Amino acid sequence: MISKWFELKDEAISLRKKGKSIRNIEERLKIPRSTLSGWLKNIELSKSQKKVLDKKWREALVLARRGSMLWHNQQKLERLKKAELEADNVLNSIKIDKNSLDIALAMLYLGEGTKKGDITSVGNSDPLILKFFVEGIIKNYNFDRNKIKCELHLRADQNQNKIKKYWSTELNIPLCNFLATSFDKRTIGRKTYKDYKGVCIVRFGTVAIQRKLVYLSRKFCKKIIMGG
Repeated sequence: MISKWFELKDEAISLRKKGKSIRNIEERLKIPRSTLSGWLKNIELSKSQKKVLDKKWREALVLARRGSMLWHNQQKLERLKKAELEADNVLNSIKIDKNSLDIALAMLYLGEGTKKGDITSVGNSDPLILKFFVEGIIKNYNFDRNKIKCELHLRADQNQNKIKKYWSTELNIPLCNFLATSFDKRTIGRKTYKDYKGVCIVRFGTVAIQRKLVYLSRKFCKKIIMGG
């Protein structure tokens, strides 16, 4: 039985002899690749033709990878937008009052706060986390900002005066309230990346807040676990 594409065989062979790729011929003549493979298997391309096809293949591969990267980036952007929208929906559906703020402070303290000693303190390298904790404690516990003390844990090559000014501005805490600074000797000779501002520890001179937040966080976890 003669193939329905047989009348295009001579044209396909001619295109191949001119150095066209099988893919190009397939797209141009709409002939299945399995049929073309049989027709064209004995046609030997010249070195220059192979070189041209190889170059085009590599260029197409680069474009394909670039297109794939753009597609994945777009997909990621859409997922991030979806996550942000879901977060906004949650925030818009709850009332942020003293109790809900206390729960948030307690859960943060459970992960980042000091559980021993006679003070309430939290350390972190993220200014957003510390700003939230400081403002939350001031708001919920009427704590005097001027009584908050801070200490820094820095890498060996960091300038403590510059870092102190940075955290003082970020947290809106007086510069004079920054006391001890310690340096990690293990980092001597290793360059610190530009945006890293060390770890800042904020200290509140009372154990009462610590006790409440620890009890609240643990009881809240147990309540959720028990299905409460």
